[in-house]
Amino acid sequence: MATLILSAVGTVFGGPLGGALGALIGRQVDSAVIGGRKIEGPRLKELSVQTSSYGSALPLHFGRIRASGTVIWATELVERREKSGGGKGRPSVTNFSYSASFAVAVASRPIAGIGRIWADGNLLRGEAGDLKVGGQLRVYTGHGDQPVDPLLAQAEGMARNPAYRGLAYVVFEDLELADFGNRIPSLTLEVIADNGAVSFAEVIREMLPEAKTGDLAQTPVSGFTIDQGAVGDVLATLADVTPMACAVKDDALSFSLAEAVPSVGLPVLPPPAAGGDSAEDARADGWSRRRDALPSVRQCAVRYYDITRDYQPGMQRSIGRSGPGDVSIIELPAALTAAEARVLADKAAQRLTQARDTLRYRISEIDPAIGPGAMVRTPVADGVWRIDQWEWQSDGVMLDLTAVPASSPTSSTADSGRANHPADLVPSPTELVAFEIPWDGVGDGTSPAIRVAATALTGGWAGAALFARRPDDTMEALGSTGKRRAIAGVALNALANASPLLFDAASSVEVELASPDFALDGVNWTQLMQGANKAVLGREIIQFAAAESISAGVWRLSGILRGRGGTEFATSLHQPGELFALLDDSLVALDSAVIGDSAANDIVAIGRGDTDPVACPIINAGLTLRPLAPVHGRATLTSDGGLAVNWIRRGRGAWSWLDEVDTPLNEATELWEIGFGPEQSPSLLWQTASPVLVIAPTMLSELRAGSAGHGFVIRQVGRQSRSLPLLVDLPA
Repeated sequence: MATLILSAVGTVFGGPLGGALGALIGRQVDSAVIGGRKIEGPRLKELSVQTSSYGSALPLHFGRIRASGTVIWATELVERREKSGGGKGRPSVTNFSYSASFAVAVASRPIAGIGRIWADGNLLRGEAGDLKVGGQLRVYTGHGDQPVDPLLAQAEGMARNPAYRGLAYVVFEDLELADFGNRIPSLTLEVIADNGAVSFAEVIREMLPEAKTGDLAQTPVSGFTIDQGAVGDVLATLADVTPMACAVKDDALSFSLAEAVPSVGLPVLPPPAAGGDSAEDARADGWSRRRDALPSVRQCAVRYYDITRDYQPGMQRSIGRSGPGDVSIIELPAALTAAEARVLADKAAQRLTQARDTLRYRISEIDPAIGPGAMVRTPVADGVWRIDQWEWQSDGVMLDLTAVPASSPTSSTADSGRANHPADLVPSPTELVAFEIPWDGVGDGTSPAIRVAATALTGGWAGAALFARRPDDTMEALGSTGKRRAIAGVALNALANASPLLFDAASSVEVELASPDFALDGVNWTQLMQGANKAVLGREIIQFAAAESISAGVWRLSGILRGRGGTEFATSLHQPGELFALLDDSLVALDSAVIGDSAANDIVAIGRGDTDPVACPIINAGLTLRPLAPVHGRATLTSDGGLAVNWIRRGRGAWSWLDEVDTPLNEATELWEIGFGPEQSPSLLWQTASPVLVIAPTMLSELRAGSAGHGFVIRQVGRQSRSLPLLVDLPA
């Protein structure tokens, strides 16, 4: 155990401690400055919350460390409201969101930059510099040419806004607060004060610029912080883990390591000189030796900021089994690994568990190069001794020496414990598929069912705002996608044409999903009949029974039911690169009343990972309200020489096969339009209220005369649109 001796240097050294700073030899400071008070130097804290108190001290940071800041400026919360819903039969919902702009002071010395940022313990800014919520961040490193922040200048005026030169701070502009209970969160920041590790020598030189630090540069740590305490308190904290010797050399304070010094080459004191008035003054032999009892401390522990646990406080105990006696805990506000902290704890335990061995040694003269803090040898006792202090007496110089024990090599393994690190995923661009789906039979079926499959490459995607873009480029807000990614992608090959009436066991299609961590599952026949694995592929809705992984993110789909939901018209329209989306509960339902004409408007998404808005037309626009095309059309001759054209109707939303019950119409009235001639411009039109058309013999003769290979074009007329046509040839 050593002490900081002040009396020898008070007349030659000024600075923060005035004439009180002398030689630092351990973990206590001489009573000339601090008396018997308890030292409260820089302490390790449980990552304290940020403050906004006027006059709060700003810390000094070194290396890379995690620390809270002090809010020095803030605006009131900015409220935004967004209305959604309100379509036919739907309630209108107004959503409120809040943001704020504020500045947080970080350090009272210039820094190199800011790394990650945590808000209420959750990751707000990732390693790549991306914010996990909306807003902007500007970092000011505190150098002398630091500019004025434009937001602060605009809000407060240029004359009232200092540039805070010499102070490192960050400015958040319009930070979204929804994830933090609509309040400014408590921030902790990874401060990159210096590029690379720092040593205790750099810490001391920051406090005492004229001091010489010598071999203290051999004590690197990843980071260190000082948030309170005088210079002497900081030095005492450092000396807890690295004993230091302090001396005045050439009118300057000099620090050096005070352990494990080789004895070879050290100066040897001259033989002791007898004298003095008492035994304490070594009157008889000129020297006396005292060994203290073994200290009660049996173990030592170091509390530190654990790098592998995102700088959360950790503690490592010295090696050995706990026994009777005190456990000395060293509060070290440094960023370390568990192994580094364990080595410091072991070395501290070696020092604290050794008995103190001292000499009082009188000499008649002394070499001017030898002073308090110097390491020497003596002719009366082996080993290395440190001069703690000296006293000029009438008949010589009395030295107080302390034995410097050799440090045993320490090498041990340690474990930081398990840490649940928040995922640091960089936002990726939004991928979008918008489409209409058939009416499912729920409700009145009078509004288009528009869905969006929004997805992205990584889980760092936090959703996107959705808009309807009009033909004149005006935008209408549609809400947001949420953070859940839909399973979507693109087809790598064209799915072959096949009948929608049969199970397609021959065809297959390969799709590349938006993310390699997406997966598709196969289903059995029962699940397939219950609607499993339904997907949009281009304009066709399919169901697939088998999904085989080909490579990362690429899947081969086979065992396909075709033309589901009345999309049999699209079985021959496939091409490579068309969009794919799984129809599940990850889709976002859009308000058709806001969108309007789905064929004329695009859906636009804007997320944090998007450099430009992502736009997509609505696939199968009009599909929800369009009646299904009739099936099983036939034209047969009647007994009187006329013609009867018959067909079977299908109803929107009527997807179940009910025994002994006719298919529901699901339209306001039953009306059929039958044309004869070219499909797009028939020359003759009829309308009927039932699925049959009777042609008289004379009319049939006229049709045969001018048919030129044309036939009948049959469409159902719904409440808002007509079905796709059913073509029936004119019999020979």
